[in-house]
Amino acid sequence: MSVKQGLMALLAEGPMYGAQLRAEFEERTGGTWPLNVGQVYTTLSRLERDGFVEATGEADAEGRISYRLTEAGAAENATWWTTPVDRDSTPRDELTIKLALAVTVPGVDVRAVAQTQRTATLKHLHDLTRLKQQVVARQREDETEPSHPGAPDHDLAWLLVLENLIFSAEAEVRWLDHVETRLHREALRPRPQPTTDGERAAGGARTAYDDEPEPTTTRGARR
Repeated sequence: MSVKQGLMALLAEGPMYGAQLRAEFEERTGGTWPLNVGQVYTTLSRLERDGFVEATGEADAEGRISYRLTEAGAAENATWWTTPVDRDSTPRDELTIKLALAVTVPGVDVRAVAQTQRTATLKHLHDLTRLKQQVVARQREDETEPSHPGAPDHDLAWLLVLENLIFSAEAEVRWLDHVETRLHREALRPRPQPTTDGERAAGGARTAYDDEPEPTTTRGARR
């Protein structure tokens, strides 16, 4: 996700300074995509340059400057919500690249590469599932306690992120199973054997006369 768009979405709720934006971003996404303060302020500077945000005033006693969306920034944020994410561009996936290269590089055990990754992905999937169970349990506890109307549901946000990661991990395991099946079929597929010099010699050498047509016998030919 674009950090620029994420920060603008948060600023649509009201003015914030860099550390606040970082904390809110990480809390709402479960820390899945951590940001550093330097990255946040660099992005804010670019947004200010482009006219999407502006400082609310002078720095406070701790040197912090709050930012808010401009009218242009609010319009840009509204456009982002209504525009689908571009899926036409193919992202670079390290695992896909690794396996694609493994089948072409001599000496690489492609099956071992796939099996090692499958084991790691299953462990990752198990960890994600455990985290999801913890979030769901916390949600159930919160149902018994009064909540502040209009307060952001951070657990729901984190749950959506977790479920996306779980579905992605499940899809990766299925794809790795498919890779192993494909490799097995490929290993069983018959391939033509190269012809040796001896086999070519045994086939007999052709001469110019080999291509001449056989003479035909004409009925009633003169003796």
